[in-house]
Amino acid sequence: MSSNIAELEKRRDAARMGGGQKRIDSQHAKGRLTARERLEVLLDEGSFEEYDMYVEHNCTDFGMDETKIPGDGVVTGSGTINGRLVFVFSQDFTVFGGSLSERHAQKICKVMDMALKVGAPVIGLNDSGGARIQEGVASLGGYAEVFQRNVNASGVVPQISLIMGPCAGGAVYSPAMTDFIFMVKDSSYMFVTGPDVVKTVTNEVVTQEELGGAVTHTAKSGVADVAFENDIEALLAARDFFDYLPENNRIGVPERPTDDPWDRIEESLDTVIPASANMPYDMHEVIKKTVDEGDFFEVQPTHAGNIIIGFGRIEGRTVGIVANQPIVLAGCLDINASKKAGRFVRFCDAFEIPIITFVDVPGFLPGVSQEHNGIIKHGAKLLFAYAEATVPKITIITRKAYGGAYDVMASKHLRGDLNYAWPTAEIAVMGAKGAVEIIFRGKTTEEIAERTKEYEDRFANPFVAASKGFIDEVIYPHSTRRRIALGLRKLRNKELENPWKKHDNIPL
Repeated sequence: MSSNIAELEKRRDAARMGGGQKRIDSQHAKGRLTARERLEVLLDEGSFEEYDMYVEHNCTDFGMDETKIPGDGVVTGSGTINGRLVFVFSQDFTVFGGSLSERHAQKICKVMDMALKVGAPVIGLNDSGGARIQEGVASLGGYAEVFQRNVNASGVVPQISLIMGPCAGGAVYSPAMTDFIFMVKDSSYMFVTGPDVVKTVTNEVVTQEELGGAVTHTAKSGVADVAFENDIEALLAARDFFDYLPENNRIGVPERPTDDPWDRIEESLDTVIPASANMPYDMHEVIKKTVDEGDFFEVQPTHAGNIIIGFGRIEGRTVGIVANQPIVLAGCLDINASKKAGRFVRFCDAFEIPIITFVDVPGFLPGVSQEHNGIIKHGAKLLFAYAEATVPKITIITRKAYGGAYDVMASKHLRGDLNYAWPTAEIAVMGAKGAVEIIFRGKTTEEIAERTKEYEDRFANPFVAASKGFIDEVIYPHSTRRRIALGLRKLRNKELENPWKKHDNIPL
């Protein structure tokens, strides 16, 4: 018996060493943790249970049969984060550069299948040179097997990807289909084709960081959600973020104790709107003064800054927040903002997370570039997302709600459950000056000024919409948190179903 136990220990030690001490040192020299060290940071201490530690590749070509390392470049298993079950895989760059083989893919598929079976989230730590070239089509088939499981799990269990190193070629499509992507600055990158191929095909000279680094994807492309300074920061943020998410689409949002009174009055919100309609203010202030303890986890903070999305809590329960941001493009909706918020709304709806919407929107961003790049279809994505959502929806119009953008931002007409307005709200087809210049075209400057004042008196308030039932109540800004908390209590047992369909056809 003792010899068997010794053999077990020997094999476990060999698996834990991955590609060997030299490669582990190389990983550390780049400022990166190893696959197992990352799991130690991500998961509760002592909670990780590994699967398939001894799996090896089955390739015999190009001398591969002479080099076999247990685990085959990925560490898989389950553990807990703050006591809640999660399934994980962590690619090991010290073993064949973390490249994906047929067996490597089978290991990932096994934990994804288990996660779907029991209804638990999946977190993938990606650090891979791509498909294992020696295996040819078998490794490509492995990617496709993983992709299929990403699709099957979408909207059933949350999927989070942490890009901790390279992620190139076919490898990028699995993270792209997950719900959220975190990256590490100057350490991780994603691209379909690398800088060398780009130079060969297009003669463009670009670095890995410029082409697909964390800053590029969190600020420009919107492919990733948040960029962090190092592995530790990214992993600890993932732990915090995980606490907001339900385990699956049937279990409801998580709850955590809070000492923040549900009916807390926030007097400062009564003066947050500037006296001039053209003066901006930071919507972050409104959000943080409304949610529990001011705790707000913003998603995609550096991309499409004219709209804010993220998670907070009301009475300890997760809510999704969407808000126009007046200090960026005056809070206009454009292509990027519509795509960013539309996908977030659909995530919240898939996982029964109530949606709180703060509205201050002067309209859609005008311009040839916006029109030629499809603002009509992209704007419709956000409209579609709000219209199909059946979760509790509470909307607060703080200032401007003009034109079609008023409709899009969770209006009563898109089955908003509770639609409130501050006294500073202006709900109209467009701003007073533009409206009057159209209605009274050809009039003198004095007449235009007089009519503008008349239009402002008529529409620069929430009471016309309230008189039609499009606004449920005009509320004091200081009571916003209390109103939302009461509304969410009322809506906790809300039942609403869309007509049966195989699936919808959102304007992609």
